[in-house]
Parts: sequence; C-alpha cells; structure tokens
Amino acid sequence: MIRTPLRPLARVLSARARGENPDDIERENLAQRHEAMRDRMRHRAEGRLFVLAMCFLCAYVVVGVRMGMLAGSEPTEAQVASTDSEIVAQRANIVDRNGRILATNLSTHSLYAQIRDMVDPVRAAQQLAVIFPDLDAAKLQAQFTGKAKFIWIKRKLSPEQMQAVHDIGDPGLLFGPREMRLYPNGRLASHILGGASFGREGVDSAEVIGVAGVEKAFDGWLRDPANNGAPLQLSIDLTVQAAAREVLYGGMRLMNAKGASLVMMDVHTGEIVSMVSLPDFDPNDRPRPLLTGDASDSPIFNRAVQGVYELGSVFKPLTVAQAMELGLMGPDTMIDSRSPLVWGKFRIRDFHNYGAQLSVTDVIVKSSNVGAAHIAMQIGGKRQREFLGALGLLEPTPIEMVEAPTGRPLLPPKWSELSTMTISYGHGLSVSPVHLAAAYASVLNGGTRVRPTLLKQTGPQYGERVVSERNSAEVRKMMRAVVTRGTASFGEVKGYSVAGKTGSADKPKPRGGYYKDKVIATFASVFPSEDPRYVMILTLDEPTETSGSIPRRTAGWTAVPVAAEMIRRTAPLLGLRPQVETGPIVASFRTSN
Repeated sequence: MIRTPLRPLARVLSARARGENPDDIERENLAQRHEAMRDRMRHRAEGRLFVLAMCFLCAYVVVGVRMGMLAGSEPTEAQVASTDSEIVAQRANIVDRNGRILATNLSTHSLYAQIRDMVDPVRAAQQLAVIFPDLDAAKLQAQFTGKAKFIWIKRKLSPEQMQAVHDIGDPGLLFGPREMRLYPNGRLASHILGGASFGREGVDSAEVIGVAGVEKAFDGWLRDPANNGAPLQLSIDLTVQAAAREVLYGGMRLMNAKGASLVMMDVHTGEIVSMVSLPDFDPNDRPRPLLTGDASDSPIFNRAVQGVYELGSVFKPLTVAQAMELGLMGPDTMIDSRSPLVWGKFRIRDFHNYGAQLSVTDVIVKSSNVGAAHIAMQIGGKRQREFLGALGLLEPTPIEMVEAPTGRPLLPPKWSELSTMTISYGHGLSVSPVHLAAAYASVLNGGTRVRPTLLKQTGPQYGERVVSERNSAEVRKMMRAVVTRGTASFGEVKGYSVAGKTGSADKPKPRGGYYKDKVIATFASVFPSEDPRYVMILTLDEPTETSGSIPRRTAGWTAVPVAAEMIRRTAPLLGLRPQVETGPIVASFRTSN
C-alpha cells in the first residue's frame, strides 16, 4: 500500500515561495484524513446496527409464531420420563386364512405415581385398593411414603378403572398411553398364537413383544415398520378351529381323558387348517409355566407340537408303504403272524391270535404287531431309518413356532434289530402329532414330501418323492379297509370316504417301564380316501370308555368315535361335499288291462 505523505514536497516548496508556513499544509492534510476515517467508521457502525436490528426482528417473529402455534394447539401433559431410543409399540395384526382377526391391538392406559406430586398418599393408597382388589393398601401406602420417586401401579386399565382413578383427584396419579395385545377369540388357537407382553416401557409408550407361539416366532416381522401394517396371515381356518375345539373338548370329557390334541393338515400344501391342544388357556391372561412336576400338566404345554409320544400302530402303514416301495411285497403277500414273536428274552405279541399267516392288507386291518415286525425285518434297520428320516420323523418339525425345536423326536440309543421291529408298530420311537401328520400327508397324497406350515400358501408343495403314486393309492385302500372292516369301524362317516389307522400305545412311566392301565390313543385318518385332501391326527391322553361293563382304552373305542364326529362337523366347513351313495336302480312296470 502506498502511503500519502502529510507534507507533499511540491506544495511545501510552493508555500515557501509565497512566504506561507508549510506546517499549515500538514495540518490540513491531517484534518482531511481524520474526517475520512470518521466517515468510514460511521458507515461501519450503521451496518452493524442494521444487522443487529434484523436479528432482533427475526427472533421476535419466530417467538411470536411459536406462541401463536402453542395457543392454537391442544394442551398436553408434560412428559416426566423418557427412554434412550424411541419405543415402537405398533404391532401388526394376525389373521386367519380368510382374513378374520386372531390378534390385534387395543388402545388403553397405564397407571403410575409420581410420589413427590402426591397430596394425600394414604388416602390414595386406600382408594386404589378398592378400585383394584388385587392391590394391597398397606403395601401401597408404604411405597407412597417411602424413598421411591416413581412407581408403576397398573400396566393396563379399563376405561371404567381409569375414570375411577381420575375421580380420586390426586395429582401424583398419572396415566400413560398404552397399546396392548388383544385376542378377541379367547382360547381359540391359543397355543398357535402363544401370547404377547410388554418389553421396554416408558410412561408414554411400551414395547409389545411376543412370548410364545407365532407371536414370538414372527416377533421381528410383526414389529417391522417396513411392512406398512400388513397383517400376518396364517393357514388356520377360524371356523374349523372353533368346531374342532368344541368336538375335541367334548370327546375328551366323554372319554375321561387327561388331555387331547388334534392336527388337521392339507395333504398337498402342508397348511395346518386346525391345531388344538387341550387343556388350553386364554392368551389375554397367559398363565405362568410350571416350575415343578410334569410339564404336560400345564395348560400352556402344546401337545400337538411339544408332546412326543410312542404313537403305536399308526406307524404300520408307513412300514408297509416302505416295503412295497422296495418291491419286497404287495397287498396280498402273506406274512407270518404266529404269536408271540420271540427275540432273545423279548416277546412281541398281538392283541388277538390271528393264526399262522395274514396278508399285508390284513396286517394293517387287524393291526398285527407280529406281522409288522416280520415286514420290518425284511426292510432292515438301515433302510428303515433312512425312510423315516426322509419323512421328517427323526428331527424337529420346521413348523413356524418357537416351541418346534422342543418337540425333538426321541430315538433309540442304538438302532438294533429289536428297535427295527418295535418301531415298525410304533414303539421305541417317540414323535409329535405334527410329525405324524406330515409323514401321513407325504405318503398318502400321491407320495411327495410335504412339510407342515402355519402360513397360508398359494399352491401345493412339490417335495421329493418318497413313494410311488401306485403304492400311495394301495396304502390308502388298506387304511380304508381298516374303517370298513377293521379296528376303526366307528370311524365311518356317511357321505365321506374315511381311511385311517388306530394306535393304542402304552404310556411310559417317568422312571422307566410302562403303565398297564394308561395309553395314548391315536386315530390317524385321511379323507376323502380316493382323492385325499386332508389328513387328521387325533390323540387322547389316558382315555377310558366306560359305557360297558369293563373300561375300554383302545383307540377304536375312544379316539375313533371322536374323530368321526370331528370329520362329520368339519368336512362341510372345509368345502367338502358329501358323496351320495346310490343303490341299484330297480325298474318298475305298470300294466293296464
């Protein structure tokens, strides 16, 4: 920068020539420079004052707009607590295959206390105990007068309870919005749905999480906002489920059974249209699990999925299906049926003496343990195990429930020749009713593997082939004969061609051995037998039929009549029309004189 001198030489020389004082030139230049500096500083100050005034004006406008918005909004209670992250309480609905609600959400409120804001804690404790009989007034009073600053009182309130608390008038009793899980059908499908509870909680919201069943299996999906509130659609038919529970409950009571289960499955898609386990519970008030004793005594125990049992003679059609698939025999092949069959110190006996030989068909119809054991010996233990494994009977079912892994089949520690024989008629291998339903569907639907599912499907499964279509049809004919002339004669349902197999397995004792007067009675059926649509597995735990002079416990007297009523009630609901059986046409002639 070039600095302008205060004493310019040209002007100083001119001033001296005129006889003037050169110092006046310096004073004049200095005065001009100071005046220019003052002008610049004044302009700068004016600019700063303008910017500051604009800032004040903007702040005034923002405060005024905000005050206007607050004045025009609804008053809300200030939040007294917060969480580190937002709680997402919204949970998708669960519906049946026809879109009917199985589980949904209900807006309600919670009740909590801010102790420091309470006016009369003693009076509040006494009146709360009147509104909520399950609360103890003395305990509440101790909490209200103690060192705590915040107390949860009730997680869920009805509108009537909320109004009653509001009428107490204590400012320390506050309400928080809640969204709770509601099961409008009560006990229907309780084991399938499982139930839900609260996870993380704040005074303004709570996290709803699944605790069992499909609620827990699909917990992440049901809470995912990316689904835009789309419901989870199950394969269950609510109408069929209601009828099935009613019939099964009546049958359990009539047959004096300790418990019962039912699995009804589409043989082509693997969809479970109905699954019932009794006793059951209300998922709106899910009971606590048992800490001691037999787990199956608890109502939350799912007998259809978690209950693994030796199911008895219902395994015989699987044994025969494998033998025919291997080309070892046909329906009319004669099998040694002399009883008892001795293997070392063990003896395998039949319920009746069926003579020296039975056809393969009659091994099924008359339910011969000895005949099934001879067939199994021809198959061999290695091939038997491979076949049962291909049917999914040696591993937990893939059904979409958190309880599925707990229903792991119980296998013999060593698959010996004796194990091969006993497993052929359903002893020595314990599986769940869902296992058996999937195996029966795979063998009887034409011979392709299906896997059970609780989700609605768009079409049939095309799994790997386990038996040929011909052998599948032959096994269905044998099972049809069980109903028409065998151990399941009470299973005939007019208009529906039912094929099935009974199983009466002695119930094992907890410490080894078997009870002599307790059985697991099972009827495994498929209908219609000519063109199968549904397979049904019905079990009764410790049934006793007492209409005669002596108690009867076999499946033919206990499980089969209940299953027949089940088919009679549910088949029309499934869209199956009864087939009218026509008799011979008799021609009549009229003559006139």
